[in-house]
Amino acid sequence: MGKGCIKDNDNVYFCARKEAATYNEKLFSREGAAELLGVSVSILGDYELGNTKVVPVDKVVLMADLYHCPELKTRYCKYDCPIGKTMPVATEVTRIDNITLRLLRELDIEKITHMKKGLIEIAMDGIISEEEKPELKVILKRLDDLAIIISEIRLLGEKVLKE
Repeated sequence: MGKGCIKDNDNVYFCARKEAATYNEKLFSREGAAELLGVSVSILGDYELGNTKVVPVDKVVLMADLYHCPELKTRYCKYDCPIGKTMPVATEVTRIDNITLRLLRELDIEKITHMKKGLIEIAMDGIISEEEKPELKVILKRLDDLAIIISEIRLLGEKVLKE
């Protein structure tokens, strides 16, 4: 998403708009984008220059849809929402080959079998003992890693299928 940004502005909203301007020339200017978003030029400028501490969620959703940039929503959730900060979610769209290889590595039958056996052992008596907590932490970490990869695929799919 950050490729092609001009004026050394690496703000995600600015970069997303500039990338979207390649297929919608109205987005090339802040004035055109502000009109489509229903905000003033100065407010959009504040978003793009980082002068607004937290961009309103409804405007993030509008920008994400208008700019075909679904990662704006997940970035908002991951970095601006106090609840989302703790959730395993992707914030960037990467290449399909990268995502696929990482997913297949994580879905290795031996890794899945090990995790399955660990969960069965933990669940057998219906109680999570102190001795079982370290294994549960390892399992939760693996699940978080999978959740991030899955959300990367969802972001990529949403971006590609909207175009």
